[in-house]
Order: sequence, then C-alpha cells, then structure tokens
Amino acid sequence: MDGYLIWKRHGEIIHRKRRCTQVGESSSVAATAAMNNVPSVNQLRDMLHDAIGPNFFINENIATRVEDATQFDASFDDPYGVSTESIFEEPRGDAKEFFDLLRAADTPLFDGCDDGVTVLKWVCELMSAKTLFNMSVTNWDYVVKRSLMTFKKVDREKLPTDYYSAKKMLRHLGLGYKKYDVCVNNCILYYGEYESQCYLQCSVFEEPRFKQRDVHSTKPIPRKSLWYLPIIPRLHRLYISRKTTEHMTWHLNCYNENKKIFHPACGEAWKHFDSTHPEFASEPRNVRLGLCTNGFTPFGHFASPYSCWPIFVSVYNLPPTICMKQEYVFLSLIIQGPQSPEKNIDVMLRPLIDDLKQLWYSGIQTYDSFRHQYFLTRAALMWTISDLPGYGMLSRWSTHGKLTCPYCMENSKAFWLEHGRKTSFFDCYRQFLPPNHPFRRNKNDFIKGRTENGTMLERLSGDEMRSRIHWLPDVLFGKPPQKQEIHGFGEVHNWVKKSIFWELSYWHTNLIRHNLNVMHCEKNFFDNILHTVMDDPMTKDNINQQANPEGRPPTYPEVYTSRRQHKGKGKDQLPVYYNDEAQEIGLNMLLDKRKKDLTLQYLMLRYYLRQLVGSRKDS
Repeated sequence: MDGYLIWKRHGEIIHRKRRCTQVGESSSVAATAAMNNVPSVNQLRDMLHDAIGPNFFINENIATRVEDATQFDASFDDPYGVSTESIFEEPRGDAKEFFDLLRAADTPLFDGCDDGVTVLKWVCELMSAKTLFNMSVTNWDYVVKRSLMTFKKVDREKLPTDYYSAKKMLRHLGLGYKKYDVCVNNCILYYGEYESQCYLQCSVFEEPRFKQRDVHSTKPIPRKSLWYLPIIPRLHRLYISRKTTEHMTWHLNCYNENKKIFHPACGEAWKHFDSTHPEFASEPRNVRLGLCTNGFTPFGHFASPYSCWPIFVSVYNLPPTICMKQEYVFLSLIIQGPQSPEKNIDVMLRPLIDDLKQLWYSGIQTYDSFRHQYFLTRAALMWTISDLPGYGMLSRWSTHGKLTCPYCMENSKAFWLEHGRKTSFFDCYRQFLPPNHPFRRNKNDFIKGRTENGTMLERLSGDEMRSRIHWLPDVLFGKPPQKQEIHGFGEVHNWVKKSIFWELSYWHTNLIRHNLNVMHCEKNFFDNILHTVMDDPMTKDNINQQANPEGRPPTYPEVYTSRRQHKGKGKDQLPVYYNDEAQEIGLNMLLDKRKKDLTLQYLMLRYYLRQLVGSRKDS
C-alpha cells in the first residue's frame, strides 16, 4: 500500500555491534570503516563503561538521561513505566563514582573550549606525562598549579589541584594494585593471614617488619614491599571492553596453511593441552597465559648494584599482531631489590599463584560485551619465558655446574676445565645425532680419540617429573646462616627446591613448562664470537681456555698471534705455550686489522639498514 511504513522496531533498545579491526588491517582503514558504519562514540565514555562493568551500559541511554535530569532538576517519561520518584534518588557507592567520572568526561575544560578537551581527558594526559617523563610528585604539582593560574576561578573549582586529588579522581577507573610487606630476607610475605599489622616480625629469623619510627612519622613504614597487580580484573576487562572481546576467540579459527608456527595455537604444546583437558578446550573464551620475567638495573650500570625483577603475564588468546603489544602484556608483580630474589622468588609469586588456582578451579563470572551474555571463564598458565638464570629461578633446577642441562640431568657428559676453571659442554651433543651419522665416528675434530656410541636420551614425561619433584624435602626460605643443599646436589641431581608452579594441578600436563628467551641466547652467543674474533678485552677465550682436559695446549698451524695477551702486564699477562716445534701458540680464530675493519663496516651497515626499515614502518 502506498505511503504505508513498515515498522522494524517496537521501541526496544538496539545494541550496535562495532566493527573490530581485522588482523593485519591498518588503523586508518579501520577508522574509516568505523566512521561509515558506526556513529561517533566518545572514547572516554567507552573507557568508563569498560571500568564500571555491564550493569550500566545495559540501559545506557536511560543512565545518561537520568544523569541529565538529575543535573537540571527535570523529569522525563520512562519507556519502561518506572515511576520517576524511584529513579531520582541520589546515587550512592559505585553509581555515584561512575556518574562523577561521566560528568567529568563530558564537562569542557573551560567555558568556550571547542576542541573536545574535557576535564577527565586533561587529567589523564597529565598523569600520562608524569609517567612518560618520570616527573616527581613535587614537579607535577608545580606544573598543575602554574597551569591553573591561567583558568578562571569557576573553572579551577572543577579541576584537581594536586597529585593526590588527581589519583583520587582516577582510582574509580579500576585496575589498581595491592602492596604487601616482605621480610628483608625474603623468607616470608605478609599476605593472607599474615597481612595484619599485628605481625611485627618475621617468624623465621625474627627480623622486624617495619623500620624504626621517626618522630614525625604517622604510620609504620615497611622495610621491604611487593607490588601486585591482580590478574583477575584485567582478564575481566578484556571481555568487558568492546575493542578486545571479539579477538579473544581468534585462536579458535587459527589455521596454518604453510605449516609454519606464527602463533602458539599452531604449536604442539597448545594442541596437547586441548586434548588433555577437553572440558577446558570446549570453551574457546577460556584464557591461555604465559609468564615472563627478567631482572634489570633501573638506575643504570654505573650506579650502585640494584636488581629489580618484574613479572609479566601475556594473553595468548589474542592475535599475534595484538598479544605482543605493550598494552596487552600485563605487569603482574614488581619484586624489589637490591639483590636478586633467586630461590625466594616463590615467596613473591604466592598472590599470583593463588589467583591462577582460582581461575582454574572455580573461574570468574565475566560479561562478554560482544555476545551480550555472562559466562564462566577459566584460565591456565601454559609456560614461562626467561633467560637461563631466570630459568633456574623459576624451575628450581640449578643452572650451575656439570648438571646444568635440564634435559640430560644426571646423564650429562660435561667436564671441568682445570686451566679455564669452568665447566665445558664440548662434545656433549653428538649423542643426539642419528646412529649412522659420520660425526659419531670422527676422532679428530672433537675430543681426540673419542667416538660416540651413546643413544639419544629419552625425555621425561610430566608424570615422571612430578614423581621426582614429589620426594624433594622442604627447604627454608630466606637467607639462612648456613647454605642449604638437598642430599646429592651436584652429583645425582641439581634440584634446589620444589617450584611453586607444581601447586597448579595441571602443570605436569604441560608439554613445555619453561622456555628460554631466544633474544638472550642469540645475544650472548653473538657477543662471545665477536669478542673472540676481534680480540676484545672482554673475550672469554684465551690460552688457558683452549688447553685440553689433559692440560696440554692444542697444536695449531701458522696463526695470527694476539699481542695484547702476550705483551700485557699484571692480570693480562698469561702463560705462553709452545708446541712440539717450539713455536709460540696464538689464537687461530683471531682476525687481522683489515678483516676487523671489514667486519665493523658490515655490522654498522646492518645497523643503519635496520634503523631505516624501522623508521619507515613507524611512518
């Protein structure tokens, strides 16, 4: 019928689905598509809705209208028939905090501000500048107060005047942190039942918990602290945020056409975990996590020695173009120095392990803003990533001595160099070659006169490893007056203690429990080769290191001799060896001056090319 309108809506509120950026799509293309398909949305409002949770954006339009009506003392007709008398009550608790932030996100910075700068945006930019430029609190307060002098008195009243009031304003965005006291010997964490301030000293070594109070101090100051950023609310935020919730199930459709591993979901460890835990794998929204750690010196190499250890958690549900970005790698723990925690890192990991247990056994109720439904999400820790010293701290298998290799364990063929005073793993890898490989019968290019008849070692399964771990005795945490070692350490095993990760009931089912950071291995390998061939003072290769296990130096042909080693004085003066023909032995892998110059030019060229490619990608 002409002029008749076909009604598709009956007054209900329709939630528009925002188009998410596809993997590999540029941000400009995604932004153009978003502008064409989706109406403009205030990013600060999105951030507030992500922080407050799904209970507020179910009736998003009503909440905004209620706020406007409360502000201007007006009324409106509710589409659901709810009386206005019950609506216009003063908001309390979380609702009041949400409306205060919502009002700050819509209030212009000053009267006549037309460039979209609001009160909340101004405060967020200043807080971001404090972090980027490492500003002190006094400096930040001075900048804010000098800036407020240019505003009118009416505008200054709605802005924070110092750092404390700004933090108080932004704390309602969530994602806070918890601070726990730690014993100075790292033997106890004042967590759980010990968190109360009634515990004034350590129960192990009776070290005081707090510093001696000053005359002007109002509250006790702990001698050492641990900062913990809970992982549960951050995982909860990934599903509440409409920008990331759709990507959290990307791994379900991950397929590999070229049989190349470009994401952990393509690997054997991920598939093995799915087959071992089918109930966990049946829900694609369950989260897979990885733990990363490494120590660093925050004050530079020329300052006093200080070792700080941050603990990061990575979310592997996201695509490879997202999961390794800085904003999606969660800082979970900050372990204070000045010394490395070493074996006591398990004490610091206690809050994180407790949250991982909760995420595995009971899970958390989470709202999926993409599918608009609640679901029970669980999480599992797939592995850890660290360098070799960090591997020893996390796995508790010592990475020192002849039994350093966690694969060979007590079957290691490493030997001690009497002249170099180090452990050597030379010629330990031929046993992993095929049985008919010619290197197994080679007696000249490896250890002289030795052939390899051993077979490849069988890798221990998770159940076998757990049975070995089960019988390890308890070791006292902290810094005891006497060194603690488990019986047989360094001879039949290298276990320092039982790792805290074995408290996770699924840990033994992980195909790969600990990973070595490739960057550290490559860097150390390259540094050692470069220092050796360039005859650098930092080289670890010298005449003593080249001496064979019997103490006799090897015989080389005519070589380039290192003058630095033979004409040095003091500690640089090394013993000079001679072969059977009374010729002085040098290092046959050293480069002459011409080759050194060519090597440096090549490295500089590679460096500049890499910088050029990186600058083009950024532009």
